[in-house]
Amino acid sequence: MNRLQLARATGILFVFLVVLLNIPYTLLIQNFEYDDILRKPTDYVLTQFHAGGVGLIFTWFVFGLAALLFIPASMLLHKVIGRDDTPYLTTATVMGALSGILQSVGLMRWVFVIPVLADLYTSTTSATTREAVVVVYQAVHQYGGVVIGEHLGQTLLVCWTLGVGLAILRSPLFKSWVAWLGLVTIPLLLLGQSELLATVMPTMPVLKTTPIGFMMWEVWLLVVGISLLRVPSQRLALVAK
Repeated sequence: MNRLQLARATGILFVFLVVLLNIPYTLLIQNFEYDDILRKPTDYVLTQFHAGGVGLIFTWFVFGLAALLFIPASMLLHKVIGRDDTPYLTTATVMGALSGILQSVGLMRWVFVIPVLADLYTSTTSATTREAVVVVYQAVHQYGGVVIGEHLGQTLLVCWTLGVGLAILRSPLFKSWVAWLGLVTIPLLLLGQSELLATVMPTMPVLKTTPIGFMMWEVWLLVVGISLLRVPSQRLALVAK
């Protein structure tokens, strides 16, 4: 595969990634009150999840698999825009790949753990059993969701965005505004971490900037993909192999 074909393939993958992420995300908003439901009482979450049935589990499964696509996407982008003057891009790419893994692990709890808890919670009449399920759910949700997926996964994603944004600023393949479109999402995503800290520190002021940051971030990914699909072959020759 020559450099032009690599750029085009990377562009297609980025566009496909954005589309694929938004299909299950939209379905979860419509069918599961996502992502407001993440902060709802446990009995409500488990009851609603059980009512969603197999279709809801499959939606989460697709969402988790889509997150894994970020691994090859970040690696291919590194090959396309990597230069001698961007040595930090290697570290950023590793962080991006790890982010995809961690966010997928966090999402997959809804496929392989929560269904078991939801079935047990809705099928028993024992108050003791239900209390035990609630404790297990809260532990799984806090560790698998908040710690692994939302905090570690998103923090690594911010680091990847910073590294790629700086590399794009130096790249002849993109206009400078493309880089800034990604970089401006970083403070929004970082400020949004306050919502996670508030789960253990109730007095923490909450700034709900993460949804806005992620919408802008996905638009940026789409712009990066389209830019690679449209980049002239002459510019590719300016990128050092």
